Amino acid sequence: MKKENYIRLEFPSKSVNEAFARAAVACFAAQTDPTLEELSDIKTAVSEAVTNCIVHAYPQSIGKICLRAAILEDNSVEIVVKDWGRGIDDIEKAREPMFTTGGDERSGMGFTIMESFMDELRVRSAPGRGTTVTMRRKISLRGKRAG
Repeated sequence: MKKENYIRLEFPSKSVNEAFARAAVACFAAQTDPTLEELSDIKTAVSEAVTNCIVHAYPQSIGKICLRAAILEDNSVEIVVKDWGRGIDDIEKAREPMFTTGGDERSGMGFTIMESFMDELRVRSAPGRGTTVTMRRKISLRGKRAG
């Protein structure tokens, strides 16, 4: 599907950058005229994806996170969050609610939350080589754009 517009950001896996990534995607997605609920859902999904990189991909070090977002011709927002960290051994298991490798303080709900707030969620990973999470959310047409 054709991209109408896009951004690419790269930042270190520091927890302070989670809020930056969330805000940057929200500002970018605003051009689609989303409802507050749609925007909140996108921000939450981005927050979960970036937090997964910080906590799971680079648990003992600071690594690189790449975030790409695109507005597609069907007025959907596609977001890709990629890391080059330790990867996921069993993606199916990692996507199960309550499963975590992050210790007792983690809920294990990251992928479940992403999946519930987005229309599409794809996860690709290779142990020792990193993970790529691709999410897509269709933005409803409102007001004068709908007619």
